[in-house]
Amino acid sequence: MIRASQAPLRVLCAREIQKSIGESVKALIDDKIKAMSLPGFRSTDTYIEHVNGGGFHFVGLRTDPDKIKSMEGLDIAWVEEANKVSRRALDLLIPTLRKEGSELWFSWNPEYDFDPVDAMFRGEHVPPNSIVRRVGYRDNPFFPQVLRDAMEFDKLHNPDKYDHVWEGEYIKAHEGAYFTAQLRAARDEGRITRLALDPLLQVRAFWDLGVTDSMAIWVAQWVGQEIRCLDYIEGQGQPLAYYLTELRSRGFDKALCVLPHDGAHPDMLTAKRLEDHVRAAGFPVQVVKNQGKGAAMKRVEAVRRAFPRISFDGDRCSSGLKALGAYHERRDEERNIGLGPEHDWASHGADAFGLMCVVYDEPKKPQPRREPQGVTSWMS
Repeated sequence: MIRASQAPLRVLCAREIQKSIGESVKALIDDKIKAMSLPGFRSTDTYIEHVNGGGFHFVGLRTDPDKIKSMEGLDIAWVEEANKVSRRALDLLIPTLRKEGSELWFSWNPEYDFDPVDAMFRGEHVPPNSIVRRVGYRDNPFFPQVLRDAMEFDKLHNPDKYDHVWEGEYIKAHEGAYFTAQLRAARDEGRITRLALDPLLQVRAFWDLGVTDSMAIWVAQWVGQEIRCLDYIEGQGQPLAYYLTELRSRGFDKALCVLPHDGAHPDMLTAKRLEDHVRAAGFPVQVVKNQGKGAAMKRVEAVRRAFPRISFDGDRCSSGLKALGAYHERRDEERNIGLGPEHDWASHGADAFGLMCVVYDEPKKPQPRREPQGVTSWMS
């Protein structure tokens, strides 16, 4: 604001979706201009202008793409909540700033390392002339006691929330997610680690099927009473051959492919079932029958029961673990009731994982048998 009051700067304030000016940062900028008593500004319902010819525009990258394309001569573009911005929106915005010396500002609270803005600025290859700063409460000399009290409460009672909200770590589990406690226990107990394939045991690949949306596969072995998740594969818009090739290239060419009930449905093009295609590619196949009404919640309960005996390869299953951490209930806030699992990016990995836990057959413990002579023996 200070720079804009001293020179005619054209500033774009953007976010991924902005359905109304009330969803923008306009009110924040109005308040700061007033608090600093900056002269020369005039605020309308949708725009802030300065007598020097500069001003602030407010747009949604997804909701106002044509408006962004038409903007020229921008000096600064500030993208708020940049963690929610899509790759497509970034590709639209960045070429718009063609003016020599123009600046792009991104501010966000990290959520996932695969968010496009995180991949851009915190990944392996950072764009040239970038300045990246991690800023937290320790950098705020005006950090109030009321927030410090809230922070200490989260640190004591909700360590996952504390790490994300106050320390800027990536989300480990969403608030209200189905498996928050189970994932925390797995981390605390060292069950998210490095795992090796046992060549003598059956490998199983559990699928969630998708065509227009994502396909997800968890690869696991039963080792005694333990479930070891060795790998996770996910893709979108890929042919079946892609996933079969991935399984082979990762050393799972003899994996038993466990498909949900729709794996037995014939497709419209060839009238063959997905299980037939997978079997023809040389993989053994098992199709799990339809779980009937309430199948999604049956999977959730199966996961919660099985989770204490599950371990993960942390590196190869990292994307799948993020999906489990984000899988949550859809709610009717007005009536305060749950509407079942939310179908979003996280549901595919969670459904494949749930299928694994539904299929898992816990090894039976030895049972006592009374011999005719009254001698107790054991059999398995």
